[in-house]
Amino acid sequence: MGMPGSLHPLSSHPRGRNQLIRGGVKSTRTLLLMACLWGAAADSPGGFLRLVGSSDHCAGRVEVLHNGTWGTVCDDGWGSSEGQVVCRQLGCGTVLSVAPGARYGEGTGQIWLDEVNCTGEERDLSECRARPWGEHNCHHVEDASVECSDSSITALGTLQLLNGPNRCAGRVEVLHNHMWGTVCDDGWDLVDAAVVCRQLGCGTALSATSGAHFGRGHDPIWLDEVNCTGTEDTLFNCRASAWGDNNCFHGEDAGVICSASGVSMAAELRLANGSTHCEGRVEVTHNGTWAALCDEGWGLAEARVVCRQLGCGRALSAPGGSHFGQGPGRMWPDRVSCVGTETAFSTCNVKPWGNGTCHHGREAGVVCAGTSEGDQVRLVNYGSRCAGRVEVFHNKRWGTVCDDSWDLLDAEVVCRQLDCGRALSAPGGGQFGRGDGIIWMDETNCTGMENALSTCWARPWGINNCYHGEDAGVVCSDSIIPEPAHLRLANGSHRCAGRVEVLHQEEWGAVCDRNWDKQDAEVVCRQLGCGMALPASEGVDFGAGSLRVWLDNVNCQGTEPTLTKCQASLWGESSCSHGKHASVVCSGSAVSSFAPVRLVDGPGHCTGRVEVFHNEKWGTVCDDSWDFADAKVVCRQLDCGMVISAPRRAHFGQGKGPIWLDDVRCMGTEAALSECRAKGWGIHGCEHGEDAGVVCSGSGISDLGNLRLVNGSDSCSGRVEVFHDQRWGGICSDGWDLAEAHVVCRQLGCGAAHSAAGSTQYETGDGLIWVDAVECTGMEGALFECKVKFWGAKSCKSKGHAGVACSAAADLDLRSLEALRLVNGPHRCAGRVEVFHNQQWGTVCDDGWDLKDAAVVCRQLGCGTAVSAPGLSGFGQGSGPIWLDRVSCLGTEATLAECQVKSWGHHACNHVEDASVVCSGSGIDSIPRLRLVGGWSECAGRVEVFYNNEWGTVCDDSWDLSDAAVVCRQLGCGGAVSAPGAARFGWGSGRIWLDDVSCTGQETNFFECGAKMWGVHNCRHGEDASVVCAAGNFSSADLRLVNGPHRCAGRVEVLHIGQWGTVCDDAWDLNDAAVVCRQLGCGRAQAAPSRAHFGQGTGQIWLDEVACTGSEDALAHCQARPWGQSNCNHREDAGVVCSDTSTTNTTTVRLVDGPHRCAGRVEVFHNQQWGTVCDDSWDLSDATVGCLHWEGKHPCGVSGQALGNQRVHP
Repeated sequence: MGMPGSLHPLSSHPRGRNQLIRGGVKSTRTLLLMACLWGAAADSPGGFLRLVGSSDHCAGRVEVLHNGTWGTVCDDGWGSSEGQVVCRQLGCGTVLSVAPGARYGEGTGQIWLDEVNCTGEERDLSECRARPWGEHNCHHVEDASVECSDSSITALGTLQLLNGPNRCAGRVEVLHNHMWGTVCDDGWDLVDAAVVCRQLGCGTALSATSGAHFGRGHDPIWLDEVNCTGTEDTLFNCRASAWGDNNCFHGEDAGVICSASGVSMAAELRLANGSTHCEGRVEVTHNGTWAALCDEGWGLAEARVVCRQLGCGRALSAPGGSHFGQGPGRMWPDRVSCVGTETAFSTCNVKPWGNGTCHHGREAGVVCAGTSEGDQVRLVNYGSRCAGRVEVFHNKRWGTVCDDSWDLLDAEVVCRQLDCGRALSAPGGGQFGRGDGIIWMDETNCTGMENALSTCWARPWGINNCYHGEDAGVVCSDSIIPEPAHLRLANGSHRCAGRVEVLHQEEWGAVCDRNWDKQDAEVVCRQLGCGMALPASEGVDFGAGSLRVWLDNVNCQGTEPTLTKCQASLWGESSCSHGKHASVVCSGSAVSSFAPVRLVDGPGHCTGRVEVFHNEKWGTVCDDSWDFADAKVVCRQLDCGMVISAPRRAHFGQGKGPIWLDDVRCMGTEAALSECRAKGWGIHGCEHGEDAGVVCSGSGISDLGNLRLVNGSDSCSGRVEVFHDQRWGGICSDGWDLAEAHVVCRQLGCGAAHSAAGSTQYETGDGLIWVDAVECTGMEGALFECKVKFWGAKSCKSKGHAGVACSAAADLDLRSLEALRLVNGPHRCAGRVEVFHNQQWGTVCDDGWDLKDAAVVCRQLGCGTAVSAPGLSGFGQGSGPIWLDRVSCLGTEATLAECQVKSWGHHACNHVEDASVVCSGSGIDSIPRLRLVGGWSECAGRVEVFYNNEWGTVCDDSWDLSDAAVVCRQLGCGGAVSAPGAARFGWGSGRIWLDDVSCTGQETNFFECGAKMWGVHNCRHGEDASVVCAAGNFSSADLRLVNGPHRCAGRVEVLHIGQWGTVCDDAWDLNDAAVVCRQLGCGRAQAAPSRAHFGQGTGQIWLDEVACTGSEDALAHCQARPWGQSNCNHREDAGVVCSDTSTTNTTTVRLVDGPHRCAGRVEVFHNQQWGTVCDDSWDLSDATVGCLHWEGKHPCGVSGQALGNQRVHP
């Protein structure tokens, strides 16, 4: 082992250019002298090196012995390579993590080493480079630390809670890339915390803390925007931003308190004695037992928080009076008061009862709508949880909804599910920006009464003919409620100029101007929607006032969405003695510099066609790329509130004169439309039929979304009334006809209009008329999309009140096509049977269900004949009522209504017994089907078969090329190249359908082969069988080495779905490199460099954790994580150096698109490009030379055939 003095000191050159400094005689004598002093240290593991600050000698703060004194190591440049050397030297295994920022406490005395630079291969720290002993620019807050694999830390895994009372409460930290880091609190909630507690074995989540409740971390911020469903096994299975990608600072570190921490909180919560986990008596933990809550002051606001915390959707009711029975224990001694918007019950206001008490018989209850994983929905890309692009969560992925058939009834379900009030608009056309990834739903058709979007009728999950330019959106009424202001500019002449003030703890305070600059001001202007920050005029003073200084040392990057996201001192901690406060002047204060804007031909100045004033003329705006961000700026400029819709296609009529603006692209934070990016004034390719419009909330038009029908025979007939100014009022019947009636019926989910009645039929109520005139085309989705004159204009000549009678006034007849559907299948003609009754869809019980019943369903739906009649929820369990049981059809009936059946709702079933149907019109037959999954194409992958309405795998017992040949032939994928077992393409899930498959290789159908009975096996999914067919085989054209000195050395890149991407270096070694060199015809592998040795790539990282045996023909045949799944960044790109150092002029031959590497189209590599060989005069002699050319490196024998005329297709 080397001694401390042999640590190579660094010169003052920057890191990476440091040179060794060799000591002379004097330094040698010093080392010999110090060796005597270190005798005792040298006898212990590590000698002059130790880890302190923990009870484990393999984890702690790094300290080294020099000049007889222990001192610390500065964390400048400290990384996993240095940690690896420390762990090796101490005999503590491999490096688990390295941490800067005095993770194990601050040392004392000397800081001996700084800028230590190891390769990771050294035997001890003394062989690494460093600055001279004692030379540094550090403080002990930067003391480096190491955790090794042999430490007790290993038992904690890659997640821990720090700075709390025990391991089950504290700041959340995750281990990535050998470093512990924190989690940002953006979007952090109890669902995320529940996953953490489950992963740590700490019980349930009591609280999800934010704002660095357990202190600020000093490490990287690894995760942001974490969004768990609550069902994940680990935090790392949750959706989140890319590792290290965040806009946070450590003042936003997330924390968790789990039930096993012993921390006393009234936040552990349950609903007891209900029929589901989403209804029941409300109970919280108190002194180690469950205690019921009293119903005094209990209402929907409190119930909403309970339902939200439990992930049970919206609150339906808040019954008191021990509706769910009396609790067995004591009542909780406190009373609770919630606003209703809290994310957790523990954040509501809690006060003791005082001298009063609450007795049994007064227990509070809650009934929630209830949700499941498939029911989750969210609105994104608008800055409000109640407006934005619709995204649904299915199969552990978020995806969008296509706008085909999307209307206000669908939007109403979304708003109800999110507890966001009523639906105001249902914009399509990607008006909230285009999503990415999968489009889950298409042709959605809700009745408007459903509790979750996923229960509405739609095409099967993921089946659509859409693109993201058709993404659907929703605006709910709660989105137009102004949020409380937490930032303002005071003492200025305009809201966009003045002294910066922030609201904290219900008190406004100032910001100290220490280090205040343009980047800080930019954030303020953007947050307030005031455009850009302008240089403040000299001498402008907005007054200091006597305000408390809330923020000091603000340091923004300029890209933060809000001022509180910037780094700053803790709230109220300021030494701003000079009394100068920060101020801002934004471009939005220069109103005279903006082009005026107006909305015309709508009901009031806040709704209509957009027009701008330029060059002394009013002109319109073209609707190319017109969306909600653009409309938001218009509404703000006109002081008209929030956006309800941004209609296109001259919705408010065609304008006249010039079209001034086209292709407007606002960020949404501009102060005026003329500040947005657009083509030059008057430059466009539009007509007035494309004039853009805007509907703002300030028009009051949103009240037209709140309709009712009164004095009719049911909820779908009667006098039309709207709710405005806290009163219900009517609509004038002047010009009222079927077109307007159609819109009302559609908006209310009542079908088509049968009649447009006047006041004589439904009476006039108190006579108040709110809306004086309505003119619709009949195609609108809601009344506020029509031309309207409203709010007491008092120009109603007839004084009559409009009314309607809709087709759904009576319940749908089971004989109608609209009353029957098949859901959750791959086609509208296959799925779970559902019938519509009493304004609600429900299922059919499978008691007595057979092909005769199925035949009637298929006939009624126009779906051909019945193929099968699965029971036992063959297409998944439904929800809601079970309407029919004991259906008994002869099979000749025209509709299900003609069959014998129990009365509506009478049954003894549950949803496990839901009946299903597969009709011939679905294209599904009863013959099992076959597919290959998890591979790089449809001709390579894990073998799966479809049987009994379920996909399952095949066991690899006796699996061989004969079996694979039949699979490849049936799928039209050519011959079989290989038949790998042992789950080469990943473990499957669900059933293992076949075992001991025995094909002769001559069968035309895989299901003709011998095998055990369906579902009978002795296997696990680690034995799943796979196939690689010739049509799925890889050639060297799918692999390349780039950025190296020649084509046989460089960064590894693979081609997948038409896109080149890199390979992560996790577990990358010479076996993997050998396969790459073989595939490229580059000889043997000489090195497998990692850590982006040949530079960082861009785009996708396609492969991770590659594990080749070294014998594979292609890299894609090696075991690896699924395509595109990695936990890497491009700093970890893998490389290869092969023995062949061919220059660019060397000619290489390959055979591609054949059944294997020794047959195919001939291609030669010349001058950095692959090209083909013409077949003129091509014969067996030429082919023989080709085979001999490959003989050395790729033995291919002799030529069998010499094919021309494109026999091997390009």
